[in-house]
Amino acid sequence: MRSPLSVLGAVALLTLPAVPPAAADDTAPSSFTIEDERITESSGLAASRAHPGVYWTHNDSDDGPYVFAIDGRTGRTVATVTLRGIGAPRDVEAVSVGPDGQVYVGDIGDNLGGTWSKVWIYRFPEPERLRDVTVDATQFDVVYEGGPRNAEALMVHPRTGRVYIASKSEEDAGLYEGPVRLSPSGVNTFRRVADLDLEITDGAFAPDGSRLVLRAYFGAEEYRWGKKGLGAEVAEQPRVPLQRQGESVTFTPDGGTLMFGTEGEGSRVSAVGLEGEQLPDATARRQGEDGDGDRRGGGTAGGDDGDGGLLGDSDLLIAAAALGVALLALLGFRGGRGGGGRRRSSGG
Repeated sequence: MRSPLSVLGAVALLTLPAVPPAAADDTAPSSFTIEDERITESSGLAASRAHPGVYWTHNDSDDGPYVFAIDGRTGRTVATVTLRGIGAPRDVEAVSVGPDGQVYVGDIGDNLGGTWSKVWIYRFPEPERLRDVTVDATQFDVVYEGGPRNAEALMVHPRTGRVYIASKSEEDAGLYEGPVRLSPSGVNTFRRVADLDLEITDGAFAPDGSRLVLRAYFGAEEYRWGKKGLGAEVAEQPRVPLQRQGESVTFTPDGGTLMFGTEGEGSRVSAVGLEGEQLPDATARRQGEDGDGDRRGGGTAGGDDGDGGLLGDSDLLIAAAALGVALLALLGFRGGRGGGGRRRSSGG
């Protein structure tokens, strides 16, 4: 859902220096633009397990029971799946593909600040053939330990099949773990297992389950994941493309690239290669065996978006400083007009 941060991001685009894109690799995943005019609020993203190079996405609220399969090479929709046997979706915010060949859709948004008594997860089998189809979906009722939460991130662990939800909050974000198996006949209680410090808009597990990435509008945090669940953050966080409204993220099937999505018509999905500790364990081992351990995990830098370059922690500090200077200059300009007219404050 839209946030004042997305407006601030548009201003920041004017103050940031251009960052040149990394050299493209024809064999690596690349950025693409979603071409379907029906997809104006792409709010979740998940790499297909059954169809290489295809990504599942969906619109935000008030669109209906639709999930779209997008070809990552062309940006075109290759299948529209209509979900049957569920209630009317209210605020669909996330999608994830599980190890059971099922696609999980999170109707977990709560724009009233966490006041709905329950939210829902829908599940349907990933189609063997990509075409427009109506499928029977299973609906799961979800409640949170400690009361309702607003959330936009749902992640299915690729080994255990356990479902996790990260709540969206500036002050009290948390990671919630679902039951070992979801029940379609009862209420599924998600219990809080970790505190988080981002206003999270999406998340994704690495294909081998050894990493968890959580993204916000203008940043991301990557964690190790082990038998005890959430571990330490990696030493160097992934760089994030500066987007109009950063809403989604997924790993590519090889684990070497993160795909970052945004809302809006003709929205861009930006590929960002991973390196070093950012790489999932299985990906790092494979690259080491191939003699490619020192190269980036693949993917372009995402600087071809027209949305700007990539942001790391130091870049965010530079951006904030540049934005402050720009706002002060603007205020000074306004104050100096008309021979000492009164300044107008610039609300954030």
